[in-house]
Amino acid sequence: MTFNVFLQYILPHRALSRVVYWATRWTFAPWKNWLIATIVRNYDVDMAEAAQSDPLAYQHFNAFFTRKLRPGARQADADPAALLSPADGRISHAGTIVDGRIFQAKGQEYTAAELLGGDAAAAAPYRNGRFATVYLSPRDYHRVHMPLKGTLKETVHVPGRIFSVAPFAVEAIPRLFARNERLVCHFEGEHGPFVVVMVGAILVSSVATVWDGLVIPPYASSIRRKSFGGQDITLERFAEMARFNMGSTVILLLPEGAAELDALQPQQAVRVGQRLGRG
Repeated sequence: MTFNVFLQYILPHRALSRVVYWATRWTFAPWKNWLIATIVRNYDVDMAEAAQSDPLAYQHFNAFFTRKLRPGARQADADPAALLSPADGRISHAGTIVDGRIFQAKGQEYTAAELLGGDAAAAAPYRNGRFATVYLSPRDYHRVHMPLKGTLKETVHVPGRIFSVAPFAVEAIPRLFARNERLVCHFEGEHGPFVVVMVGAILVSSVATVWDGLVIPPYASSIRRKSFGGQDITLERFAEMARFNMGSTVILLLPEGAAELDALQPQQAVRVGQRLGRG
């Protein structure tokens, strides 16, 4: 076990995340300007894509981190049957769910039921379905968009750890995505159900949705389910659905036959609206 992985087990995840949550919203100009400038420089952030291209014009670091893009900076694939990437980032892994098990990294896997909060019934449609895992780094656009048109049925806030989701941790920590705090979003689409999972990560593990605002934090001590049945919250393909306050991972689950994925490769760069496959 490397030192970086060892730290993941002993760090006070939630305490650190609470501190960073407030630090990234501090409006003190020297502080927020230093943080923003450091990220822009170290991660080569392309501010020309942003609706507000001046990085120091943002009220605080989190406003910069969750920045809107200028109109036209991202476009949906022209094929109306295309499955779209929900986020900018890199493919961690994508492919077939085998008998309910999802590949995480070499030697690591977890079950769809675990990912969905231990709900075997909810996981049943995905037993031999398809999955795509997208990792967002600090340089990426941190708003998440709909891969398909869907009607929101339920969200499940699953408590857990807040391990890093960087590649070194994904390769070393067993069942990482099924252990981290996460928000599971269940949708009904034109060809059946699908799930978008917003997986939290250390510093800050904060998730907001377009229908509920800030959902995480507060952090959960038990599974929290919220039904949206009858509310007719339908989001169009490519519409914004949520955002991460700091980096993390999005996992998309599809039932068997709903779509076939393209030949997506680990570490392949993707952008919101890019085709991942076809329904």
